[in-house]
Amino acid sequence: MQGYRAVASPDSHYFDEDPTTPSSPREVTLALPDVTVTLASDRGVFGYERVDPGTKLLLLQAPPPAMTGNLLDLGCGYGPIAVTMARRAPGATVWAIDVNERARDLCRANAERLELSNLRVVAPDDVPAETTFATIWTNPPIRVGKPALHAMLHRWLGALSSNGEAVLVVHKHLGSDSLQRWLTDRGYPTDRLASSGGYRILRSHRSS
Repeated sequence: MQGYRAVASPDSHYFDEDPTTPSSPREVTLALPDVTVTLASDRGVFGYERVDPGTKLLLLQAPPPAMTGNLLDLGCGYGPIAVTMARRAPGATVWAIDVNERARDLCRANAERLELSNLRVVAPDDVPAETTFATIWTNPPIRVGKPALHAMLHRWLGALSSNGEAVLVVHKHLGSDSLQRWLTDRGYPTDRLASSGGYRILRSHRSS
């Protein structure tokens, strides 16, 4: 869900709960070696015009998700990451969360149209507190600001299972290297899996 440019009016952002940007629905194509789908998108949601290149790099480079248990798409937008996780791990339950209600509605509609019964789309506070995740994938909302970003990552990486891992995509110019250090310092050792076009794919796990 990382910015690089947010398609929204000056007073509305893709990380708002109820974006005021006028609706203008469109379709975008997600094309991967193993998944090709058409997804409904709309203004006021991250990656409105096309699948964000950072998101696509994550989906190309991330290790396979856990095949069972709970998986998390943190900041799902209209759902390219969540849909891919659900397709790749049909025996797992994929939780897709976003504060943006318009994004959740789109992700839910895309999941229903693609008949992905293992995908649950909810607001962050609707995830049961005891839920732990074997895999977290996220293109985090860097532009929400460092304090809010750190609080969000601290909350959800704290829900990793003991052997779980989180995979993040962050652009170099938006602080990928400093975020990697911050995560490691907070007890989530983080290494770089891949780099392309300025994007970094980071992998974190809980400290033993």
